[in-house]
Amino acid sequence: MSQNAFRKKLKNGNQPKIGSGKTIFSWIEEKLDVTRFLGEGVPVQFVPPVAFVVFLGLIYIWGNHRADNMVRKIEKVQQDVEDLRADVTTLEAEYMFSSMQSELAKKVSKQEIVELEHPPIKITIAN
Repeated sequence: MSQNAFRKKLKNGNQPKIGSGKTIFSWIEEKLDVTRFLGEGVPVQFVPPVAFVVFLGLIYIWGNHRADNMVRKIEKVQQDVEDLRADVTTLEAEYMFSSMQSELAKKVSKQEIVELEHPPIKITIAN
């Protein structure tokens, strides 16, 4: 492991530059020219109100995002319910059709069971 050491100073007393010296922040500062709007520094009295407005904006965006997601979920569930309702209606219709006397007669005719042609007879026993 190497030991910690102080950086060597240049002859003019400055620290040597590491890397290209251009960071993303310096690029943003060049492109936006913030000093033209704010002068040499940011007025401290404006920081809390601006931070509060930014916070409210984030809450507004978050609320809209959640509402949109909820609407999508509700629409998906409604579509699922409609599909299930259609399935239930189809199954009920099939059940009602298959329980008709004529359909039952067709199904049991394979087992050689036939319909009665005369009504049943009531048997009475004399005491």
